[in-house]
Amino acid sequence: MSTNMLNKSKRYTEDFKNTIVELYKSGKSLSELNSEYGTSKSTINHGLKINTYTDR
Repeated sequence: MSTNMLNKSKRYTEDFKNTIVELYKSGKSLSELNSEYGTSKSTINHGLKINTYTDR
């Protein structure tokens, strides 16, 4: 298996990330967001951390 195949990860646009963060802040659970948008909990948590730092 080539290393190129191992490094494939999903890339999300800033708009998509912001939408997910806003939905989470409005009360959607991580499980709901994972099911609806196919994201992982770690992706959402990472987005929340970045969003928290940029809101300050």
